[in-house]
Amino acid sequence: MADQPPESTETHEHPLKRGMSSRHLTMIAIGGAIGTGLFVASGGTIAQAGPGGALVAYAVIGFMVFLLMQSLGEMATYLPVPGAFSEYATRFISPSFGFATGWNYWFNWSITVAAELVAAAIIMTYWAPGVPAWVWSAAFLALLIALNLLGSKGFGESEFWFALIKVIAVVVFLLLGVLMIFGLLGGNSPGLSNWTIDDAPFPGGMSAVVAVFMIAGFSFQGTELVGVAAGESKNPEKDVPRSIRSIFMRIMLFYIGAIIIIAFLIPYTDPRLLNTDVENISVSPFTLIFENAGVLGAATLMNAVILTSILSAGNSGLYASTRMLYALAQDGKAPKVFRYVNKRGVPLAALAATASIGGFAFLTSLIGNGGAYIWLVNVSGLSGFIVWMGIAWSHYNFRKAYLAQGKDLADLTFKARWFPLGPIVALIMCAIVIIGQNYQALFGSGRFVEILSSYIGIPIFLAVWFGHKLVTKSKAVNPMEADLSRPTL
Repeated sequence: MADQPPESTETHEHPLKRGMSSRHLTMIAIGGAIGTGLFVASGGTIAQAGPGGALVAYAVIGFMVFLLMQSLGEMATYLPVPGAFSEYATRFISPSFGFATGWNYWFNWSITVAAELVAAAIIMTYWAPGVPAWVWSAAFLALLIALNLLGSKGFGESEFWFALIKVIAVVVFLLLGVLMIFGLLGGNSPGLSNWTIDDAPFPGGMSAVVAVFMIAGFSFQGTELVGVAAGESKNPEKDVPRSIRSIFMRIMLFYIGAIIIIAFLIPYTDPRLLNTDVENISVSPFTLIFENAGVLGAATLMNAVILTSILSAGNSGLYASTRMLYALAQDGKAPKVFRYVNKRGVPLAALAATASIGGFAFLTSLIGNGGAYIWLVNVSGLSGFIVWMGIAWSHYNFRKAYLAQGKDLADLTFKARWFPLGPIVALIMCAIVIIGQNYQALFGSGRFVEILSSYIGIPIFLAVWFGHKLVTKSKAVNPMEADLSRPTL
């Protein structure tokens, strides 16, 4: 077992500062999963699949995320490195798959930063409609860069408070919702009426439930950030397991609880639930229920919460992509310049490059009809699910290598449940989500451009993977030869 790690790991190999505690890791993962998918798009899932269908979809995808977090927790506790998924894939699958995973994840979050800048500018038009969108986006990009310049401890603290605001909003929503369901607030209780109208609770059948799988999957993306942050945790052997064990139940409570409250209080046939755009916060299901509960300025309140959520996602995205680029450089998969780290433990060159890509991607949204930006977002759309598949596959191979090299499972500080079934089931479920992202177009009469737009991330990932393999002649990792060495803590 490793000794208590020092406050800093400022060595030649790993000059990042270990400044994050367990509460930081937990809030980073929770904050990554709570966003516009919950605050805005949750109503759309109920409108599409009905109250029962939405519940089933979120419960199934939640179970998949639980399995993935178990796999990630075992590896991140044993190997708390900033490269996380890229490093695991390199060590236990193949150097080429690790190369593709790392660049895929970096690109995904770089483009996500741009997407959040666009969304933040839209939100600000609620208060200042006369100010050009690019002004707000530039200001928020500067803010995100400043927060990331504070180092791991500063980032963890800012993300803790960003996430706490979202958590408080959800908890208040759940409490008010329960009071309204029992008729103690906001008028008479609707009882079970909204669960029995028309064809509820499953008006769209299984096809509607499958369609909501995709929305639920995108909503949960960001929970894997704890794997990247583990590389700068003060005590990963204690902090990572503690965070992993608490994350799942809290996230499921928020999502399942919110779906139940909305389904009880708003009929799935209400056309306002079809709104899934941050441009119209006034018809967010959270806003509607806060208004019915008599909360003054509900739209303004939710606007502020959603702005916080967007900034949180951008903050996390800039952090994760910066650390991934740094890790790629450390492993020789990116230019050496990105290895540079300042005294605060911030990879400055990697941060500058990532912020530049985010800024450039944002500018493409202002050119013409924004078509280039839409394609960039589509390319990154499947990246999170590809990373999740890599986590499951890496974990399966990690265990094989661990046992093949004669190590004892009892020595693992955190052991994932239900191995080998867990990673296998998670891998299959991720594949289903990826294939089914736009199954209507794929298996129906969809045009080639529509199909390509939805799935373009797959051929690009495969091209990077096999391109690297072709150039380097790298082979799959033999379990007996897998690198199980641990970083010096």
